[in-house]
Amino acid sequence: MSEKKISPWLKQALDLGPTLIFFVIYTRIKDDSFVVAGTTYSGFIVAALVLIPLLLVSIATLWWLTGALSRLQIFTAFMVLFFGGLTAWFNDETFFKMKTTIVWGSFALILGVGLVRGKSLLEWVMGDTMPMKPEGWMIFTRRMALMFAAMALANEVIWRTQTTELWVTLETFALPGALMVFLFAQVFLLQKYLIEPTDDNS
Repeated sequence: MSEKKISPWLKQALDLGPTLIFFVIYTRIKDDSFVVAGTTYSGFIVAALVLIPLLLVSIATLWWLTGALSRLQIFTAFMVLFFGGLTAWFNDETFFKMKTTIVWGSFALILGVGLVRGKSLLEWVMGDTMPMKPEGWMIFTRRMALMFAAMALANEVIWRTQTTELWVTLETFALPGALMVFLFAQVFLLQKYLIEPTDDNS
């Protein structure tokens, strides 16, 4: 089934909404503690657990509207669910913070394995939305693998050396913002490899 188009603004709201709501909830309850079934949870852990159903509802809504989900969305949802569960089970926020490192690191590793095999997995995922010459895809994939690795390393350094409050802020705004700027830059830097759509009217 072909993917149905929706408003880019609505898609952005569904993609970013859960994380922004997590940030707002965390800032309001970060200094509070909550007792559930005899176990005391910090405000951070409660906010992280609220994120899980928000993310699942967002993904389900996106699937309902478009009829399709990307592999990256499914993988990210699984990781949030898995590490959110570990966070709740062990009552330890470390698991949720490590989740970002593992997600970005996994993306870097997957792209790297494809490059070693002489393939661009980004082309496999995004080829229909951004037609580009094979050499352009290989360059783009190398850069994205390095960017994902850098973001995984940055997250690891931040959560291990900085406060939870700073980590939440950077996780919500700085790291996604850096990735977005990087992606926009690649569109301009790879212009010469883009394939212009042909007019088939004759």
